[in-house]
Amino acid sequence: MLLSPSPGLGQSILVWVQSSTLAGFQYYARETLWDTLAVGDRVELDRDPDNRHDGRAIRVSYRGQMIGFLPRAGNDAVAAAMDRGAPLEGRIGALATAP
Repeated sequence: MLLSPSPGLGQSILVWVQSSTLAGFQYYARETLWDTLAVGDRVELDRDPDNRHDGRAIRVSYRGQMIGFLPRAGNDAVAAAMDRGAPLEGRIGALATAP
């Protein structure tokens, strides 16, 4: 979906919403970071094309510390967009359960 922020400015913003669970969170920094996570916080998304388990892997980090991956079943479109150079931003949408 392309939205124009203001008529006549000639700028467009790509708005893309995808909700995904976080794969592997229990293996990374769950216990050390849980109390610092908040809904709305930014997470970094990084392509990991050399990942031996998934060539479309997307690493998810919080404040510079890896916390997991986008699930394999939902990373095709994100990986393709990142490969095209699209600037993507991730945010925490919900916190399901404490460790």
